[in-house]
Amino acid sequence: MEYILIFISAIFVNNIILSQFLGICPFLGVSKKVETSLGMAAAVAFVLTLATIVTWCVQKYVLEPNGLEYLQTIAFILVIASLVQMVEIILKKVSPALYQALGIFLPLITTNCAVLGVAILVIQKDFNLLESVVYAFSTALGFGLALTVFAGMREQLELVTIPKGMRGMAIVMISAGLLSLAFMGFSGVDGGLKILFGLD
Repeated sequence: MEYILIFISAIFVNNIILSQFLGICPFLGVSKKVETSLGMAAAVAFVLTLATIVTWCVQKYVLEPNGLEYLQTIAFILVIASLVQMVEIILKKVSPALYQALGIFLPLITTNCAVLGVAILVIQKDFNLLESVVYAFSTALGFGLALTVFAGMREQLELVTIPKGMRGMAIVMISAGLLSLAFMGFSGVDGGLKILFGLD
């Protein structure tokens, strides 16, 4: 039940974009079309889960035993950048079609603060490896959900007449705020589930 709670909480209650405000750059930059949003979401899900596993192992088996916890951020950034490069090289050789489909999304993930944020959050929350993987994958799903829903909203906005002063980034920011408010409706769900399953 603990894993179900982590899963639901990461997707809806503590959405990485709409509640924790991490990964805003791709949220605003890549969300113009649903198709590109889905590509970005898939790439982030893969890298985020893999990066969390590797950074958790680095923290527990390299940094903590040697008293090097203060190097956490630098070590995690290096691991994430290396991992993205490695995934890019492997995909280019093994599956050129998938590499072409992801295109520019893979290098963009290196600078996505949501990946680093999740890697640090699992250490702060003191999750074990399995909980970390569930949290990372759920967070990636939440990221993808927010990105895709927002892309759908932006596609719909192109079909309507918007007042001149609201066009461009103004309406995008208002729409993002409204989506964030909509997700606030889930704010009591995790507390209710804890009581329901007797985890509180």
